[in-house]
Amino acid sequence: MGFDQAQKQAIVYGKGPCLVLAGPGSGKTLTIVNRIKYLIEKYGVRPEEILVVTFTRFAAAEMKSRLCRLMDLRSIPVTMGTFHGIYYGILKCAYRIGQQNILSESEKYQILREVIRRQEMELFDEEDFIQDIASQIGKIKNNRLNPEEYVPEKCSSGSFRDIYREYEIQRKRLRKIDFDDMLVLCYELLVSRQDILAQWQKKFRYILIDEFQDINRIQYDVIQMLALPENNIFAVGDDDQAIYGFRGADPSLMFQFKKDYPDLGEVLLNMNYRSTENIVKNSLRVIEHNEGRFEKNLLASKGKGASLHVQEVKDPNEEAEYLLDEVEKRLREGVKEKDIAVLFRIHTDARPLVEALLERNIPFYMRERLPNLYEHFIAKDISAYFRLALGERRRQDFLQVMNRPKRYIGRDSLPSKKSTFEDIRKFYSDREWMMDRIDQFEWDVKMLGRMAPYAAIQYIRKKIGYDDFLKEYALAHNRNRSDLTDVLAEIEEAAKPFDSLESWFVHVQEYAEAVREKERQRDREPEGICLMTIHAAKGLEFDTVFIPEANEGRIPYKKAESEKEIEEERRLFYVAMTRARELLKVCYVKIKNGKESSPSRFVEELFEES
Repeated sequence: MGFDQAQKQAIVYGKGPCLVLAGPGSGKTLTIVNRIKYLIEKYGVRPEEILVVTFTRFAAAEMKSRLCRLMDLRSIPVTMGTFHGIYYGILKCAYRIGQQNILSESEKYQILREVIRRQEMELFDEEDFIQDIASQIGKIKNNRLNPEEYVPEKCSSGSFRDIYREYEIQRKRLRKIDFDDMLVLCYELLVSRQDILAQWQKKFRYILIDEFQDINRIQYDVIQMLALPENNIFAVGDDDQAIYGFRGADPSLMFQFKKDYPDLGEVLLNMNYRSTENIVKNSLRVIEHNEGRFEKNLLASKGKGASLHVQEVKDPNEEAEYLLDEVEKRLREGVKEKDIAVLFRIHTDARPLVEALLERNIPFYMRERLPNLYEHFIAKDISAYFRLALGERRRQDFLQVMNRPKRYIGRDSLPSKKSTFEDIRKFYSDREWMMDRIDQFEWDVKMLGRMAPYAAIQYIRKKIGYDDFLKEYALAHNRNRSDLTDVLAEIEEAAKPFDSLESWFVHVQEYAEAVREKERQRDREPEGICLMTIHAAKGLEFDTVFIPEANEGRIPYKKAESEKEIEEERRLFYVAMTRARELLKVCYVKIKNGKESSPSRFVEELFEES
């Protein structure tokens, strides 16, 4: 097999530390496996002395399979695994721990689920919130941060500290360690026991690391210790594809690596074998605005290809129709469904497209779980108001909204599962000042029954005062008010096509069933076009890629404020662009949830003169 000049340089690199900057589609896995082959066959390194670290078990298994095929062997004693897997092996030898001492991911999430439910927090998507909390606990442990000083992203500092403390109490009660504890304990073991460290240094004389940009502080520190005294670290990564800062990954360690090893060898894999010249050129036009990066002159092995197309559309619904028209066009041109992807910054943005796909009966699959907008507590409030408007009198619906906004109606006024406004009046018969509140509540419900869903939601917001309730709710629960009003505005916008409350409920039911069905299909072989977040698309490639809602506030995400955060958002956009082999289309909307929206600064950068 032929290699380009840069790949050859990396493969035959001698002893000592080496940083390989591997641009998108530059054949980094090919380079790594051939580097291992070269070490064994040309330098006489024993396979047992080689350690290869990846970030997923799948990547480790795939790399080992490729190496065996390359060397025409059934198996080979090169150690390949994730950081957690390698560090677990070290702890296992030192402490004789086994699987019974490891807290599984399902156990971890069950503990967090129970702890969070005791907090009685109202959440849009509980599973999404649990994943976020788990990620932040990992960030604290992996970077040896103080949980008392840590500022969380999706809840108050007090709530997060309570969750963290209770989680640690429950974990220790079970006498188990989680995956992040493995890294901390391994670091502490190697620092305190030089004899054990020396054994592993002798075993792993050559260390190769894939996706080096995703490394965190504690992983980096342990690798440095293991590599002594020879420092044969072969680190392969791309700082421009560092998108896991929220997990604790620190791409600045690539620059630290250069400082720590002044004799470091550097190789740039600069030939992109995946994407057309236009895709490579335009992606560079964006990423070059980042200041904290290694300069790279990247080239494309393919021809110019189709021009990058940026499409302006009115709103998310029009965007969904545009995307489907383009998808159907690509299918007619012979592109397979599985080779088409739509990449979202936030998974909840997929809803308009999902609804349009269901309507047109175009097969699709989702790499991640799609939260159902209509399961948000705000949607549940709207549903309760609507059911009351349709004449239903369930106690549960009264309880849901009778104090949203505040009417000072107590639970005791509702005597049974079927309750009425008259029941509430009887309960407060000795309090004249309550009668006006109850009368207004009933009048509002009657008014809603005469309206289409869109008008009814506007009435709930403005006339009934639900917007004011959300403002008070956000203050009381330390939530970002705009997060809540955005959800409400999206529910309102989605209600436009329906002419009756009944038809709205039919749609909500059908959509819920469709989401459940897609969830059931996630474990099967994927069929249809792929919908996923940009984070999930990392490492994948497609013939055709669409990037919808490339707007300010979406990408870069509205919570990204510092220059460091903006640079990570730009890297996300870059990763999305470089997933495409042949065709890349970017869309932005002019109106989102009834408000004007401007195109992303990254879109503006695409139009700047080179």
